[in-house]
Amino acid sequence: MRLENKTALITGGASGLGAAATQRFIEEGCRVLVCDIQAEAGAAFASSFGDKAAFMSCDVTSEDDVVAVMDAAVQQFGKLDIVFHSAGIVGSVGPIATTDSREWLFTMDVLLNGTFYMLKHAARVMLPNKSGSIISMASTAGLQGGLGPHAYAAAKHAVVGLTKNVATELCHSGIRVNAIAPASMATPMMASVVSGDPGDIEGAMDVLASVSPLAGRAGLAVDVANAALWLASDESAYTTGHTLTTDAGITVGATTEIPAFVEYTPIIREAGKSGLD
Repeated sequence: MRLENKTALITGGASGLGAAATQRFIEEGCRVLVCDIQAEAGAAFASSFGDKAAFMSCDVTSEDDVVAVMDAAVQQFGKLDIVFHSAGIVGSVGPIATTDSREWLFTMDVLLNGTFYMLKHAARVMLPNKSGSIISMASTAGLQGGLGPHAYAAAKHAVVGLTKNVATELCHSGIRVNAIAPASMATPMMASVVSGDPGDIEGAMDVLASVSPLAGRAGLAVDVANAALWLASDESAYTTGHTLTTDAGITVGATTEIPAFVEYTPIIREAGKSGLD
């Protein structure tokens, strides 16, 4: 049991990546406070795990809500070992010249300010114990241009930077700070983008598999959950300030096409020469 006797708070825990992480953490012996803005779905999901999980409503754009769930986790569990901040939205979409300022600010409030609040108050409750693992949700769009809408990309780049910076502070208190950068994964949010139906996970999987560098393999919520599990566990005890990708190699240049350079040709040398002889 990789998380035996550990406790966690997971935001966005009612569905998608957060729900998958909740299930994996509990399978590995963890007790989880599931936090989500979707109160009815979150409460029902948490209750399915009996006394291994509890639910509390949380709007990550409200610092008061974040304070409340952090304090509740400590009161309920006696300590808080892990925070996985998975909550997020796609946010503002469209060309930069016509991006609506209110949509931009709302996107930043959810994706960046929410991450700031979670880091701030996770640190607050973990510092007395001088231990803990904080995991934020970044994105491949936070590592490379052209992979997401402008506001989303800006926020996720900021999450990566904030992860690095906070890690350099909190390492001195025994607290690790990391992030996960998924590509598009087969979740209700992605299904909604692909087909307009958040329940069409199979359809999303088919679309994502067709464009995956790992031939025929879509990215799944459990792939991110497993990454979060490693970062939450003591197996990653010497890792901090890192952004772990779950992207089939997209951010290192992998595509659905085999690279041209793998086709053999005699060694290419100076002044148009080739071959070793």
